[in-house]
Amino acid sequence: MAAEVRKRRRGFTRLSRKLQVNIPRAAMEAAGLDVGDELKVDAAGRGRIVITRATDPLAEIERFAQENAGLYPPGYLERLRAEWE
Repeated sequence: MAAEVRKRRRGFTRLSRKLQVNIPRAAMEAAGLDVGDELKVDAAGRGRIVITRATDPLAEIERFAQENAGLYPPGYLERLRAEWE
């Protein structure tokens, strides 16, 4: 007797014995995720998992620096350093 074959449903996936899943392409594209993205996985209650793209800490520091460029006038840092001497 042949094993029962389960039909796949569009947009659904299964958890493998190795605790792995495949994310449906439509969901990845809608979320703006791409192959090779590092993902953060969090439990959000019983039966719910939230997957988000992990942010690169260096990229976040660079973004912060660019957002705050020009916050202080030219020479300000040098004047502060001179006070320490």
